[in-house]
Amino acid sequence: MNPIPSRPWPELPAERARSVLGVLTDIDDTLTTTGAITADALRALHDLQAAGIPVIAITGRPMGWSEPFARQWPIAAIVAENGAVALFREGPELRIEYAQDAATREHNTRRLREVAARVLREVPGATLAQDSAGRVTDIAVDHSEFAQLDPPRIEQVVALMQEEGMTATVSSIHINGWFGEHTKLSGARWIVQRLLQRDLDPEHERWVYVGDSTNDQLMFAHFPLSVGVANLVHFRDQLHTWPAYLTVGERGQGFAQVAQALLAAR
Repeated sequence: MNPIPSRPWPELPAERARSVLGVLTDIDDTLTTTGAITADALRALHDLQAAGIPVIAITGRPMGWSEPFARQWPIAAIVAENGAVALFREGPELRIEYAQDAATREHNTRRLREVAARVLREVPGATLAQDSAGRVTDIAVDHSEFAQLDPPRIEQVVALMQEEGMTATVSSIHINGWFGEHTKLSGARWIVQRLLQRDLDPEHERWVYVGDSTNDQLMFAHFPLSVGVANLVHFRDQLHTWPAYLTVGERGQGFAQVAQALLAAR
């Protein structure tokens, strides 16, 4: 079993916590527990907002699924579909913007359908995610939310998507595939510039990223203040890049612990 190099989150120096400009976070199994946001995580979002610390969610979930949460939760924005779609409030209205132009999205629609059909045809037991109706730029295959795929079949889906020229990532619940260069990191850069008029990269040491799965490794590598909620250890044998820190609590409880440390240092 691979060792865990991450430090316990309570060891974060207070001066580092005080320097934080904002929080980027995954949603499933990071903010949520068994598919719903818990009271402690929701309270943490409210407290961070009240303290002037913006929270931006970066998720593989679809635009349609994300829309009500972008309206209801006390967050600055949701970047959905792994960097492809941004949802944020402008006054009373919800604004939706895309990383790809309309012609590119229209061109990719047929290709996405074709790859989805091939996955269902060639991978025994494969099913599309139940949130697929809300997707506009990618496809998602369920491996742990409402259906189960074992590791060899997950690897088969990833290989098939890559053979078709897609980017493919595996979250705690889905296998996502899309055409294009966007990622969670490019989505974070885009939305921080769009909403806050800040260049994320020169300030990346002052942003916290919180995640829970193998598809968060790009973000773990980029942000020195990266944090895994405790359930990340379920993927310990699949991780090549660990976050700098690990919480004691799992899922929403772990996110709440991240917020508590940042707020206590203010």
